[in-house]
Amino acid sequence: MPSSSAGHRQSPLRVVLDAGPAVHQRAGLARYTERLASALWQNYRHVVDLNLFYNSHSRRQLPAAIASVPAHTLRLHQHAWRLGALACQLLRAPVVERRLPANGVYHATEHLLPWMARPAVMTVHDLIFERFPQHHTLANRAFLRVAMPLFVRRADAIIAVSQHSKGDLLDLYATPSQKVYVVDEGIDEHFRQADEDAIRRARERHSIRRPYLLMVGTLEPRKNHTLAFEALARLKAEGWPHCLVVVGGRGWLFETVQRQVEALDLTGDIIFAGAVPDADLPALYSGADCFLMPSLYEGFGIPVLEAMACGAPVVSSKASSLPYVAGDAALFIEPLTAQALAAAVRQVLSNPDLAAAMRANGGRQSSHFCWKRAARETVDVYRAAVARGS
Repeated sequence: MPSSSAGHRQSPLRVVLDAGPAVHQRAGLARYTERLASALWQNYRHVVDLNLFYNSHSRRQLPAAIASVPAHTLRLHQHAWRLGALACQLLRAPVVERRLPANGVYHATEHLLPWMARPAVMTVHDLIFERFPQHHTLANRAFLRVAMPLFVRRADAIIAVSQHSKGDLLDLYATPSQKVYVVDEGIDEHFRQADEDAIRRARERHSIRRPYLLMVGTLEPRKNHTLAFEALARLKAEGWPHCLVVVGGRGWLFETVQRQVEALDLTGDIIFAGAVPDADLPALYSGADCFLMPSLYEGFGIPVLEAMACGAPVVSSKASSLPYVAGDAALFIEPLTAQALAAAVRQVLSNPDLAAAMRANGGRQSSHFCWKRAARETVDVYRAAVARGS
């Protein structure tokens, strides 16, 4: 990281941050964008003149946490916005630039960077479409394979949300190392262990019975829900009474996930809770006997932090950034098979002392990550981008 400048007395640096993910999405990108913008607004207004920008193709509004931040909008169809961002980058046309406050830094919080005459920062969450192309639709893969190398090359500075994502940037795109800054994501303060009354109310709202295992994340193949279903089938055959609660909206290629539930005869034992309100998540994490993260690839892995902060023992794959995020607080599956996953979950369920130790270790591990620090380090990246662009 560059040396911290957030505490020095300087005139505020204007930053235009793309809030689109916080407006239109729900999962990791939305959480990142909303919490980072909120932390910048709440803690660093003395060094950052924050403005938001988003394409208002839907009727959704800014989340309450950042609704008071000055905002500017563009109104294009979603596909026109994505293709337009690429086109104006190729043509070096200031179409978006004209709609923004002058000067400062532009921060692309997702993988979409229009051409800017000002310094530009882009957050790269992952390069899943490169590492696991089969887990993206053909159209999205084709767009990203053309656009991402260009966006990465044109950005003055890049924020990678993990060391693993930085490694992918260096490996796949030969990105100069000095241009990429690793800034860990954080965890919201309201993610802490809930009491039994809160757990009961959340369960009743979402028709969840106990005991249960839990997964949180968009339903798409790389999250490896099918492996969790196969592990659950093994546990059910042994007599374990648990159901599996799956929290998250439907992503692309979901149909194969649904077919697997039916093929394993688990329709009554898997509860698709959908995208539940954030306010209910701490209680759902807290009530789980075990949290499962058998993902094939994660840019960071916020649900692991949330689960640990709420006292849920975590069983995780060793993929990408997850060992760094979970530290020594999780049980890791190796090899990544249904048999190994079932064995790890069985170990947690049958050993109360182990589960208690994992809860304690998880609380300590999750406390190392906070959005205020992420915002402070992001301010440093903004200033590095200005220095590089001058």
